[in-house]
Amino acid sequence: MPHDVRELIRRMSRENPLWGAPRIHGELLKLGIDVGETSVSKYMGRRKPPSQTWRTFLKNHLTTTVSVDFFTVPTIRFQILYVFLVLAHDRRRILHVGVTDHPTVAWTAQQLREAFPWDTAPRYLLRDRDGIFGRDFVAQVAALGISEVLSTSGSPWQRAYVERVIGTIRRECLDHVIVFSERDLLRHLARFVLYYHQSRTHLSLHKDAPEPVLSQNSADAP
Repeated sequence: MPHDVRELIRRMSRENPLWGAPRIHGELLKLGIDVGETSVSKYMGRRKPPSQTWRTFLKNHLTTTVSVDFFTVPTIRFQILYVFLVLAHDRRRILHVGVTDHPTVAWTAQQLREAFPWDTAPRYLLRDRDGIFGRDFVAQVAALGISEVLSTSGSPWQRAYVERVIGTIRRECLDHVIVFSERDLLRHLARFVLYYHQSRTHLSLHKDAPEPVLSQNSADAP
């Protein structure tokens, strides 16, 4: 392979750290340079990732990150209610649940204030790019001293913790009840959150509940 082509590959790799060999190979073909993808991989050289991976970020900041999200619940009268959920990644604790039939930016910002009274705000807040998180919400997050982390559009896996909890609430609670009103939904959710925190076991918590409890054997031990 000519020296100038090798240098071009190295330069493209260096200046575009997110490009892999297939992408660089394709760009070279567009330039009329006919080389094999294996050769591209060979001359790209070893690269350090441009930043820590998403999984690493979540792991490193597990105790200082919360996720927020909305999900909808229909009532028996075909009214749509919106549930706002705040989840602490540390031990998967549900910090706050709010219900409304008309979510506004101001209402969402108020829910955040209620979730973090006094000096309890986390370091990072993970959310999607939904328009409901507007200017007032962003201002409230900043006022609390929290840094926002936005997930990529169409990538719910980046918010896996809160998405999993929403699925749990649906499967283990809402799929088994009929919701009549906003007040009725809040009552169902309050009961489930109590059960979720005190009794429901989690594989990620070594089969313990978000609020650690002693097993019967441990409790009976002298």
